Amino acid sequence: MRARIARMDDLRFPTGKFTHDLEPTADKRRAWIGAIAEAPEALRRAVNGLSESQLDTPYRPGGWTVRQVVHHVPDSHMNAYIRFKLALTEDKPTIRPYDEAAWALVADTARTPIETSLTLLDALHRRWVILLESMQAEDFDRQLVHPERGLVTSGWLLQLYAWHGRHHTAHVTSLRERERW
Repeated sequence: MRARIARMDDLRFPTGKFTHDLEPTADKRRAWIGAIAEAPEALRRAVNGLSESQLDTPYRPGGWTVRQVVHHVPDSHMNAYIRFKLALTEDKPTIRPYDEAAWALVADTARTPIETSLTLLDALHRRWVILLESMQAEDFDRQLVHPERGLVTSGWLLQLYAWHGRHHTAHVTSLRERERW
């Protein structure tokens, strides 16, 4: 039983769980922004050539399908982009969490071709990277209030979303490796 639980954790977190780097530097911020810039193309490559039935395969037992993962990433990253804009324009804004599991079940997730979300992700990330590259070091210290996590900074968000794109892309690539697709 214990080995099964460990394996399930591996499938949920193929790149490892998110860890917050408490000593960010300009070089690290550039790397995190680079990861955000690369995320749309990495996800696109990960799903390239998959059939409809493969897109409807869960990446792990009890997990989202590949299709749900693809639609989740722009949903999540749109929220992230807005959170950055709020942090830059308001004093400690309270951000609104959302039920991502419920969002994955909304009809547009099943009915929208994944190309729509991949294109949305491309455009969103182009704009988001422009915003991130325009930020000064002190802008990454701007604070937001997350009702579930408490006080967070834009720098924490940057790290989280650099990880997030790799995390979900790895859900797809690790499934493809296991299934030999």
